[in-house]
Amino acid sequence: MKQKKILDILSEYKKQNSEKYGIVTLGLFGSTARNQYNENSDLDICIKTKEPNPFIIVNIKSDIEQLFNKKIDIVRVREKMNPFLKARIDKEAIYVR
Repeated sequence: MKQKKILDILSEYKKQNSEKYGIVTLGLFGSTARNQYNENSDLDICIKTKEPNPFIIVNIKSDIEQLFNKKIDIVRVREKMNPFLKARIDKEAIYVR
């Protein structure tokens, strides 16, 4: 699946679920964001929510895995997080509207 199609699906997901889950930002990083992915690549998703509720993240992860029929890794972006991962997300992430 092309990067643009993935971003379009994520954008639509955010529009439909931002109020339900309190999604502030939703983005793609990693190999797909760098256009270095293949069909076996997972999707690396970064998200910021209004409330730091792990149950919400689990629900969002499940929803997105069903949308793409693919394993995803999801990272909640927050103030205090691994600085190397945060730098990578800051450099690579493509956020949807």
